[in-house]
Amino acid sequence: MNKIVQRFFYFLTLIVFLSILSSCGSRKSIVYLQPDSTAINTIYEQFIPKIQSSDILAISISAADIKATLPFNQQNAYQLNAATGNDFAFKPTYTVDENGMIDFPVLGKIKLSGLTRVEAVEEIRQRLKKYILDPGVNISFSNFKVTVLGEVTRPGTYPLQNERVTILEALGLAGDLTIKGKRDNILLIREINGKKTMNRIDLTKQDALNSPFYYLAQNDVIYVEPNGSQVRNSNLGQNTNVWISVSSLIITIIAVIVSSRN
Repeated sequence: MNKIVQRFFYFLTLIVFLSILSSCGSRKSIVYLQPDSTAINTIYEQFIPKIQSSDILAISISAADIKATLPFNQQNAYQLNAATGNDFAFKPTYTVDENGMIDFPVLGKIKLSGLTRVEAVEEIRQRLKKYILDPGVNISFSNFKVTVLGEVTRPGTYPLQNERVTILEALGLAGDLTIKGKRDNILLIREINGKKTMNRIDLTKQDALNSPFYYLAQNDVIYVEPNGSQVRNSNLGQNTNVWISVSSLIITIIAVIVSSRN
């Protein structure tokens, strides 16, 4: 009987050991941006987000003559009195339609899709020169957000004030990857010209800094897959708990029987 108890004990120990071993990861699969001979050529200007259909743009116009801007800012009297200098408290928003255009006061339809924010500023500014002396234009994305899902600490959707954001910064907002996250095959879903694209980036390699997906665009979705050990453990963990419970029960019964005979 004692041998049977010992065998069950060894079996139980083996299961626990294998479970722990399978959850271990190597440094190579965990550390970000491991150095190599790759030259870093990241230039943000190459990856600046472009305005797309359904984007919501906050646009305000300023000038030395504040009254000259009123037809373009669509402010009421209260908002005008609340404004100080050229800093308007209220910024009208405009949704880019399916044709890539906004309907702007006085100026009418303006196509902005495919332009960067800076290019859109210049496009509107040139049109305003007909009506305003030395106009100023401020444009910002009101819907710039990214979604982070999967093996991260705080999955969710994060609105951003600045469109110059990297995938590492977005993961930082989500509390970083858990130890179970697969760092070498991050999925980034991006809409380009109205079509969803599936893109991969390996954050364990320094070359990730050169990826066209290192800088994010509006409405990007980042998905972090579970690593191999986590996938195995999803089944192994359940089975292990069952085996441990059953084995413990059997060992307890055998121990009681042995002690009663002694």
